[in-house]
Amino acid sequence: MSVNAIKEFSAKAKADPELGEKLKAAVKMKELRALFEENGFEYHEDSFYPPNEPQFVEEQLSEKMAKALLRV
Repeated sequence: MSVNAIKEFSAKAKADPELGEKLKAAVKMKELRALFEENGFEYHEDSFYPPNEPQFVEEQLSEKMAKALLRV
């Protein structure tokens, strides 16, 4: 998955309240992977981490996922 696919998924989650809630509820990478796959996105976990720029904002993620992906 490219960073663009993550950006597209993030935008979709912002526009779709139900998906946004599911994203916020995800606390494990396997839950995040399931959301990506359920919504037709390819998933490669290494695309989420530095040196890639984060494509999510803290408000979109659970506290645990924000710490892992955003380094907050």
